[in-house]
Amino acid sequence: MASFDESIRIDTIFAGKLRRYHHLTIWQQLTWFSLVAQNVKDLFLVAAGLLQSFIKLLLWRPDVVFTKGGYVCLPVGMAAHVLGIPLVIHDSDAHPGLTNRVLSRWATTIATGAPLEFYNYDRSKSHYVGIPIDRRFRPFSASEQHRAKLDWGLDAGRPLVVVTGGGLGAQRINQAVISELDNLRKSVSVALISGAAHYDELKSQLPPNSTDWQLHAFVTDMPSLVGAADLVVARAGATTILELAASSKPTILLPNAKLTGGHQLKNAAVYAAEDAVVVLDESTFDDNPGLLTSEINRLIAQSGETKAMAERFSRFVKPDAANKMADLVLAAARR
Repeated sequence: MASFDESIRIDTIFAGKLRRYHHLTIWQQLTWFSLVAQNVKDLFLVAAGLLQSFIKLLLWRPDVVFTKGGYVCLPVGMAAHVLGIPLVIHDSDAHPGLTNRVLSRWATTIATGAPLEFYNYDRSKSHYVGIPIDRRFRPFSASEQHRAKLDWGLDAGRPLVVVTGGGLGAQRINQAVISELDNLRKSVSVALISGAAHYDELKSQLPPNSTDWQLHAFVTDMPSLVGAADLVVARAGATTILELAASSKPTILLPNAKLTGGHQLKNAAVYAAEDAVVVLDESTFDDNPGLLTSEINRLIAQSGETKAMAERFSRFVKPDAANKMADLVLAAARR
């Protein structure tokens, strides 16, 4: 597991976000008074963060500022623009976030995680570089996959389905697996990463870990577990998607439709358009709880189609994304 370089200085600033929910109308959000109050409060935090960023950058006078698009980047990027410091931004999601849409007008260089046709950025300064990911995410040979299953205490002779809702877990995905666990275990082994918040409750309800079923709150060696898998079910976060593509894994994506701008829906659509993944709407699980099981069994059974899908998925990987990103940052600094 990668260690943190303690020699790197970390400074903090105040920052605020504009909370918006894709599944709610503008009127519903405007009449949600606690939401409006939080947004108003955060406007003051943004202003405070802008002042802090201005002072820090004025004192440091860096050669370049690099931001990744989260809301904390907004005051830093704006301060860099005011001070005339070259600004480089990177957008992982296929749907540009609000911060990057604001900063893109002043950015010296723009890098993207998905092909440029999914962005409304100035093409003259935009570059499709992909997303830098951990090099341990890679295709496993048959023998490596066999060994990884054994290392995880799983039956190496059964197909393995790894299900994850991300670092925090996803209650709906957890429930979909739990409700169908007996049916799933008839044909595949299942490893569910529930998220720490859901783990204790689920552990008390579910059978103990065995060679065909495992429950984990969180996994630190995700490359090994993904490498062991024959199929992965996951959310549609941009980095997660590229990690799975780099591992050349057949994948079912369950995008969270409620997140700001519907960015996971748009991330998933990029790969679904190329038949590189299967995308399911988790809201349909309430009326059809067996849908996920049916799709898992279909993909496991159709090995030829599944292998071709994984090969198409792997074409999206940019192995040199980190180097290209570093080159763009250094070029902006020299400019």
